[in-house]
Amino acid sequence: MTESWRSGLKIRGILTIAVAGTALVLGDVVQRTLLVAAVRLFPSRRHRILASWQQALARLMLWAARVIGGARHGEIPRIPGGPGTLVLMNHQSVMDIPLVVRTLHDTYPRIVTRARYARGKPLISHMVRLYQYPTVDPGATVRTSLDELREQTASSPVPVVIFPEGTRTRDGSLSKFRRMGLRAILGGRSWQVWLVTVDGWWQAARLTDFIDNVSEVEGRMQVDGPFTSPEPGESVGAFIAEMEQRMGRLFGELSGGRPPTLPVGEPE
Repeated sequence: MTESWRSGLKIRGILTIAVAGTALVLGDVVQRTLLVAAVRLFPSRRHRILASWQQALARLMLWAARVIGGARHGEIPRIPGGPGTLVLMNHQSVMDIPLVVRTLHDTYPRIVTRARYARGKPLISHMVRLYQYPTVDPGATVRTSLDELREQTASSPVPVVIFPEGTRTRDGSLSKFRRMGLRAILGGRSWQVWLVTVDGWWQAARLTDFIDNVSEVEGRMQVDGPFTSPEPGESVGAFIAEMEQRMGRLFGELSGGRPPTLPVGEPE
C-alpha cells in the first residue's frame, strides 16, 4: 500500500471522527433539551421516545463508519428484547455500543457502564443518567456496589447489556470473563440470556486505531440463545462457564479460529 493511499484512508478516518464528534456535541444539546422535554410532556411514550433516539444515534454512528470511513459490516442480527433479557457481548471497539443497540430494534438496552463515563463525556454522560444505566467501578469490590447492581438490573423494564470481559484486548481476542458483576446480575432474577459475538472491529479499538484503520474493518456478528439462567439463590458458576464456552465457540467461528487471550469456560 502506497503512502498516498494510506494517507487517504487516514483522512477518511479523521472525517468520520469529525462527523461523529460533531453529532455527539449537537446530540448532547438536543438530548438535554428537546428529548427531555418530550419525555416530560408525554410520559406514557417515554419508552418509545428513548428507544427511537438511541436507535437513531446508533444508526448515525454506523452510517458514518460505513459511508465516510469505508468500514464494511454484514447483516446485524435481531434479538427480541424486553424485561428479563440479558445480553452478553464481547468487547472489541468503540463501535460495540451502536452495534448491540441495533440488535434490539424495537427497544433500548440499559448498558452496564464504567462509573467514569457518567461525568464529563458529551452526550454519553447525560445518556447514562437519562437511560438509568447501571454503573460499576472496576476497582470496587464492596458488597453494597454489587447489591446495587443486582437491584438495578433485576428491576429493569428493558434489556440489560454487559460486556463480561470488562475491557478490550489490543488484538480483538476474547478474554476470560470477569465474573463478580455478572454473578451479581444473575443472582437478581432468572434471565433469558443472549450471546452476541462480534469480530473485525478490533482494528478500530481506540480512537487512534479507528482513524488509522476504519477503512479496513470487515465486521461480523453472530448471536446464540436464549438460555434460561438459574433462579435466584441457585449457583450460577456452571451457567457462567457454559456461556463463556459458548461465546468462545462463536468467536472461533467468526474469527477463523483465532484463539482467546486466556482460557475460558472454567467454573469457579
